[in-house]
Amino acid sequence: MAIIITDECINCGACEPECPNNAIYEGGDEWRVSDGTTVGGKFKLRNGDEVDADATQEPVSNDFYYIVADKCTECKGFHDTPQCAAVCPVDCCVDDPDVRESEAELLAKKDKLHV
Repeated sequence: MAIIITDECINCGACEPECPNNAIYEGGDEWRVSDGTTVGGKFKLRNGDEVDADATQEPVSNDFYYIVADKCTECKGFHDTPQCAAVCPVDCCVDDPDVRESEAELLAKKDKLHV
């Protein structure tokens, strides 16, 4: 699964520098697959769309920090627990019920993002 940031976020920004995949962005910021990864060229998103890794994508949220599910690996392959949740002072980094992935899938995603 991936982690989401709920609307209880206080926009403190503690989570952003902790993410090894650079999957966390400030509300309103556009994101790129290539941000903080080694991905270049075309990249297939979870929804089946193929995008240029360097192309900007629309923000997931305009109001508070958000996590890009296509880049979130729950820190698998880097840490034992999701670091965003570990540092969040209001416990708003939680499991995303809409994105369920096995540990093997999360590790494969990590390998895809960090060649």
